[in-house]
Amino acid sequence: MKEIISFDIAGKLAHFRKYYANNTALSYYIPPRTTVMGMLAGILGLPRDSYYQALASDRIRIGIRVISPIKKTFHRLNLLRIVGDMDFRGKQGRVQTPFEMVSGYDLREDQVQYRIFVSYYPEGEKLFTALKDSLIHQRRYYATTLGLANLNASISNVREIEDAAISEVHVVQAPVLMHAAMPSIMVDNLDGEPDKIWMEEELFPLDFMADHNRELSKMQRLLYSLNEAPLPLIISGTYYTLKTEGETENICFIE
Repeated sequence: MKEIISFDIAGKLAHFRKYYANNTALSYYIPPRTTVMGMLAGILGLPRDSYYQALASDRIRIGIRVISPIKKTFHRLNLLRIVGDMDFRGKQGRVQTPFEMVSGYDLREDQVQYRIFVSYYPEGEKLFTALKDSLIHQRRYYATTLGLANLNASISNVREIEDAAISEVHVVQAPVLMHAAMPSIMVDNLDGEPDKIWMEEELFPLDFMADHNRELSKMQRLLYSLNEAPLPLIISGTYYTLKTEGETENICFIE
């Protein structure tokens, strides 16, 4: 692997709606790969729904790590009751809609924080180079959010990780401290007491069928930590070790 760029994204609240939620707005703990695609497209200023193939998992590689303790709670939002075309000024009043929100443990003090890792396959090198340039020079075409448009987020700690600091590791049933979300299929067992490990496993969308077509083409079940602590696992497969400024991270890409 030639290069990885990573950055931290943080905000007060997050909501990443589950693809199957209809009557209630359930949320994932972490942004799905499809949501991160939208974040990257917003940084680059790509038109809506036009980037599904350019950022697909066979071109751009994406990894996600939780770097602060997070929890989910239900809140009721007063949304406009829309019955007809003329109701956007509030003529029909409002309706309370339950929303599941992701937050830190102390709403007044804590933030929701993730670390995003981005690399590329040869077909995605040009777009990766443009993204790297935008992040390093702090240029964002659209505001970055954590799911909903009004959940503003900040980007910090942009790191350019060169090939010399990246090790590709192939293992079979080996103990590993995994920092980032990883495919559940790689996990053979836990390497610790289950009741002392904060983790979650969910089925996530990965890719869309084509540009302007939001039908899902690929999904994957992921296992991840609910705080900054790595998961002690017994795994089989390929992962990457990043060594930067005295810190070592073991990550997987979601693909």
